Amino acid sequence: MALLLIRSDKNYDSWLKALTDQNSGVQVYTPETVENPVEITMALTWKAPKGSFSNYPNLKVIGSMGAGVDHLFDDPSLPQNVTLTRVVDEKLSSDMQEFVLARCLNHIKDLEYYSHLQQQVDWSPKQYRRVADVSVGILGFGTLGQAVGKKLANVGFKVSGWSHTRKEVSGIKSYTTAELDSFLATSEILICLLPLTDQTRNILNLELFRKLPEKAYLINVARGGHLNEADLIAALEEGLLSGAALDVFNREPLPKDHKFWKRNDISITPHVASMSSAGSVAPQVVENYHRMEYGSELMNVVSREKKY
Repeated sequence: MALLLIRSDKNYDSWLKALTDQNSGVQVYTPETVENPVEITMALTWKAPKGSFSNYPNLKVIGSMGAGVDHLFDDPSLPQNVTLTRVVDEKLSSDMQEFVLARCLNHIKDLEYYSHLQQQVDWSPKQYRRVADVSVGILGFGTLGQAVGKKLANVGFKVSGWSHTRKEVSGIKSYTTAELDSFLATSEILICLLPLTDQTRNILNLELFRKLPEKAYLINVARGGHLNEADLIAALEEGLLSGAALDVFNREPLPKDHKFWKRNDISITPHVASMSSAGSVAPQVVENYHRMEYGSELMNVVSREKKY
């Protein structure tokens, strides 16, 4: 029995070191080093090339190296008889909390605006807003969304969350699927933290933007597939939105000729809101490997039906 690492970028060094440092006795290979494919019983992956798993007939588990799992379902040849898992890491949650808080404060204090004025040698102060006067809506109020919501609420923002089922989180109003319009109507800053599924793809569209408060601000830290890019530009040009902070895109890296680059009302970061650390993740990977060996219940199993 052995563990296979497989990534589209082939950046394996940190993962090999982290897993070796666990002294678990688990044999770890990459596609380039595996000698006997039948030994591979578990794979740990990030955006593996399509068809990558077809050479390993004894696979029992395929795990995502991060919290996102949409890249697994992008492969039509994904084996149907394996269990899928993902990473749940407190450090990923705290990283996302800090990033989203920074983006919210950057927006209400107009720091992006002043950065552009500096380039023009322009001294034009404007009235800022206070956190207590700003309502933030989190689209996707699961584990990560709740963590972000608690951080924002602790700072003083008025926070609400939207998800399939109602969540009980102190100080935060929870909306369910049927209450989407009511949720959107109060979201002056809209944060997308949804999983990417057939139901949520392109959910950030012109129809949704029209239901937000006037001059709302969008923060997308989930997946690029949630956003209809043409609709975002239309919403900005119509004045429906005041701006957007995007950390994820349909194509990554974002093409150099993409329209987003030259817009002052769109702030771009290169998918850095929350990044998996091999050292932090390795212990739970090894734990799941041993659970698989002994036939025990796995941690952080992904539903094929829900795709998260």
